[in-house]
Amino acid sequence: MQNMLPFISIALRGAARNKLSAVVLVSRSYANFTPQATFDIKPCDLYRLDEGPPTQAVLTREEGLSYYRTMQMMRRMELKADQLYKQKVIRGFCHLYDGQEACAMGIEAAINPTDHLITAYRAHAFTYTRGVPVREILAELTGRRGGVAKGKGGSMHMYAKNFYGGNGIVGAQVPLGAGVALACQYQGNNGVSLALYGDGAANQGQIFEAYNMAALWKLPCIFVCENNKYGMGTAVERASASTEYYKRGEFIPGLRVDGMDLLCVREATKFAADHCRAGKGPMLMELLTYRYHGHSMSDPGISYRTREEVQEVRSKSDPITMLKDRLLNNNMASVEELKEIDIEVRKEVEEAAQFATSDPEPPLEELCNHVFYNEPPMEVRGAHPWSTLRSTS
Repeated sequence: MQNMLPFISIALRGAARNKLSAVVLVSRSYANFTPQATFDIKPCDLYRLDEGPPTQAVLTREEGLSYYRTMQMMRRMELKADQLYKQKVIRGFCHLYDGQEACAMGIEAAINPTDHLITAYRAHAFTYTRGVPVREILAELTGRRGGVAKGKGGSMHMYAKNFYGGNGIVGAQVPLGAGVALACQYQGNNGVSLALYGDGAANQGQIFEAYNMAALWKLPCIFVCENNKYGMGTAVERASASTEYYKRGEFIPGLRVDGMDLLCVREATKFAADHCRAGKGPMLMELLTYRYHGHSMSDPGISYRTREEVQEVRSKSDPITMLKDRLLNNNMASVEELKEIDIEVRKEVEEAAQFATSDPEPPLEELCNHVFYNEPPMEVRGAHPWSTLRSTS
C-alpha cells in the first residue's frame, strides 16, 4: 500500500489557490481527526458454532484510509479493464469484480502475507491485494511482456507469492487450496489456506471431496463461498436445492457473513483463521455479496436481472460508499482528503493503462519459456515434427 499524503500538504497546496480555505484546512490537521472508532456490525449466521465473530469492530483512521484507497483501486482497475475490453485491447475471457471489493479487502486485512490464497477466475482484485501492481495486472490482461505472468496467463491466470491464481476450471481451485492447507499442516508453520469459489461452483463434487478430506485431517483451510447471487446467468434459487452454502460442509462449522461490509468480512475471517490456527480444523465462510457487471464481459448482466436491481444494490449497499460514510460521519477523514485519494488512484490507473497498451507483446521465440522450473525432462516438439523447442526459465 502506498502511504497516504499528509492532509496538511493538501491544505498547503490549496493555499496557492485560496488563502482563506487554506487557513481552515490547515487548522484541521491530523490532531483534529478521530484516530479510531468502534462500529456495530451485523452478526453472522452460525452453523455448528456456539459463538461467532464479534458484533463490534474497531477501525483506525490509518486503516480506514488504507482500505478506502485499496478498494477504490480495485474499482477503478476493473472499470478500466471494462473500457479496454470494449476497445478490443483486452481479448478473450474477462470476469470483473466491481461490487465485491469488501470481500477481497476484508479477507486481506484479516490474514498475514505468509498465509495462502487461491481463487477462481474473478481474480484481479486478489492479485492486487496480494501485492501485484496495477500496471502488471492490466498488462497481463492485454497480453504484454510486462504482465504479472509475462503476458501468457491473461485474466484468469495471475499469480503472486502465496497466491495461486485465478483458476479457469470451475471449482478446481478448492481441492488445490485444501492441498496447500495440508502443506501448512505438514510444515507446521501456523499458516492458513483460503480456498475461494462462487455460488455457481458450490455444487461441484470435487468441493465436497475437499470438505471431507479437510474435516478428516483437520486441515487449516477456510473454504470461502463468494455468493454473488448468480452463477453465470442463473439465480442461486434455481441452481441449488439448499442456498445456505455455509451449512453445506456438513461436519465443518460455518459462517454466513455480510460480504458488502468489509468490517464484517474482516472480523469473520479473523475468527475463522484463529479457529484454523488453533488446530480445530477447517471452516466454511459464505460471503453474501453482489457483482455489478455480468458474469463476464460477454454477459451484459441484465437479461436475467433488472437494471433496477443492480442500481438498488449500488445505492443501498455499495461497499466503498459504506466505508466512506463511516469515515466522514465519524470525523475520521475529510471530503477533500478522500477526493485527493480518488485523484491519485485515477492517475495511477491511467498510467497503468498507458503501460498496458504500449508495452510490447512477448515474441514468438519466448513461447516455450517458463514452461518448466528448470531444464525440461523431455524435448518439446515444435510446429514441425523435425523441429524441437527448448524450454528455458
